[in-house]
Amino acid sequence: MAKRPFEVRNSKIQGRGVFATRNIEKDTELIEYTGEIVSDDEGDRRYPFEDDERHHTFLFRLENGSVIDAGPKRTAAKYINHSCDPNCEALEDDEDRIWISTMKDVKKGEELTYDYNYVLEERHTAANKKLYPCYCGAKKCRGTILAKKR
Repeated sequence: MAKRPFEVRNSKIQGRGVFATRNIEKDTELIEYTGEIVSDDEGDRRYPFEDDERHHTFLFRLENGSVIDAGPKRTAAKYINHSCDPNCEALEDDEDRIWISTMKDVKKGEELTYDYNYVLEERHTAANKKLYPCYCGAKKCRGTILAKKR
């Protein structure tokens, strides 16, 4: 089995990050986002929202309403950070599995990122955006990991 083209190490964006250990071509499937599949309510129980504190989880919401909790899992996928100008994307397949793939060529040493597009049903107030900050440093950074309201 070939060695994966990435490694986990400290990130300037947030905590730990995932970095290319060699050049990676566009449209390369990198890793599956794995963990325990739980209900949305169980995900909320595991990662309670604390007023006035930045919200952080290893949850990935599936289209069927359940979530993948990668928190207890040893997987590099959970360390891929958000960026408003990402080089990867997270796609759900027909079997409710999430795959992280490159959407452009990635150079050796570059951090792998995707846009979390975190959905928040309520209004995106300045206070709400502060709870979901973005530190990606992109030229057109939204300042938040929240998905744009349509």
